[in-house]
Amino acid sequence: MARPLNDEFIGSKGVKKVEFVRIITEALYSLGYNKTAAYLEHESGVPCHSSKVTLFIQQILDGCWDESLASLHKIGLADETSVKLACFIILQQKFLELLDGEKVMDALKTLRTEIAPLSVNTNRVRELSSLILSPSYWVNIWSSQRPVMIPEKRLLQLVEQALDLQRVNCLFHNSLNEETSLNADHRCGRDNIPSKTVQILHDHCNEVWYLKFSKNGKYLDSSSSDHSAIIWEVNSDGRVLLKHRLTGHQRPVSSVSWSPCDDQILTCGVEEVIRRWDVSSGECLHVYEKRLVGTVSCSWSPDGKYIFTGLTDKSVTIWDLDGKEVDRLEGQKTIKISDLQMTNDGKLVTVFKDDTILILDRESGAEKWIKEDETIISFILSEDNKLLLVSLVNEELHLWSIEGQIGLISKYRDHKRSRFIVRACFGGVQQAFIASGSEDSQVYIWHKRSGELIETLGGHSGAVNCVSWNPVDPHMLASASDDRTIRIWGLNHVDTKSNSCISYCNGSSSETHTHN
Repeated sequence: MARPLNDEFIGSKGVKKVEFVRIITEALYSLGYNKTAAYLEHESGVPCHSSKVTLFIQQILDGCWDESLASLHKIGLADETSVKLACFIILQQKFLELLDGEKVMDALKTLRTEIAPLSVNTNRVRELSSLILSPSYWVNIWSSQRPVMIPEKRLLQLVEQALDLQRVNCLFHNSLNEETSLNADHRCGRDNIPSKTVQILHDHCNEVWYLKFSKNGKYLDSSSSDHSAIIWEVNSDGRVLLKHRLTGHQRPVSSVSWSPCDDQILTCGVEEVIRRWDVSSGECLHVYEKRLVGTVSCSWSPDGKYIFTGLTDKSVTIWDLDGKEVDRLEGQKTIKISDLQMTNDGKLVTVFKDDTILILDRESGAEKWIKEDETIISFILSEDNKLLLVSLVNEELHLWSIEGQIGLISKYRDHKRSRFIVRACFGGVQQAFIASGSEDSQVYIWHKRSGELIETLGGHSGAVNCVSWNPVDPHMLASASDDRTIRIWGLNHVDTKSNSCISYCNGSSSETHTHN
């Protein structure tokens, strides 16, 4: 004899026991374990569907369309849109059945008085009406769908959502291995975050201002107040070696920008010129400059065919690769110290006032703004272009959503900035972390979702101006400092050559020394 469930709720979150049993039953049916599912229905006293739903399903299977419509309204679905859509599907099948039985006038009546007033799919109504004139084509109409009150594989979906939520909420989840056990709550250790200096690069002879990994993770480019930039190559073993030193600028190099295919790079001289370089050979391919004005920022178009440059006269100029000026955005579109980036769909993102970021759709002319209460120092786009991370003069980082309606998501604090441009970045698996330089010589890392500060990395002896997280290797982070070095950070439990060695690279020969 069936034993009914006595307790209404189970677990600490108030899960309804009847719903829980029904989802398990549906999962068993969907897996083909029909006898087991039927036995669970019998033993628990909880049918997979209520009596009303069971009657409704049987009426659909028997083709009792009018009766099924009455039962549908008795089920008590709260979503009116879903009810109307279900009515539309049922009545459509009724219409086709009448048409197939050559009851044309009855079919026309159903179309006019029952289907059309629902106002669900006007295009479909027109298609159905045309079938009255050409009934032989009715077989091409959508087939009816059996209502399933519990979605198929619902239990599996719920379990997957629970596992995803555990990974998202884990402060230290930074693994490419997505395997997660159902037998225990998911927890990663702190050692999944790059926090150990595994290499120090000494090849710049003055402050290192900027650095950026290529999108494929194979290269790192750095720029310095020593008027040069360096392209570094990341070997398969994780060691970073000097590939090319890029010289020719007459002033400090403030930033770099990788081409969409990572085969070329732009270097931006401070109020000077933009140089375009070939990554493979290290050759300078072109110099972009305008008389009487200097450059402050640069970026590539998404297709790699054009170069955008912010100028000291606050305009933005667009060049083709050969150096021909193809367009100019006049008026105040940037400021003297500014970042400039392009989204994958061609929108221009720039600081056009001290406290305001402009997002300009050049095709439509549509503009959006991010208005801050403090002076903006720098910003960076997320990999999917949905988020913008803004560094402010008041020692805060603000995370903004720029997809659709602009909205502030989170704030990150504790790093230090009083005089210099300090840059931050996204990083880790699915860009789950925020990292930033700091004037107190440390690197700060936050969990993006929770905003919690999870790591403070010490080692530099000067202000940390910029950080970059390898987009392919979530366990590799680079930082650039006024102490003239670049530090490569890796995992604590991964040894390079010995437990107490740090690799120092000097010059193109990349000699290795040990530090105890």
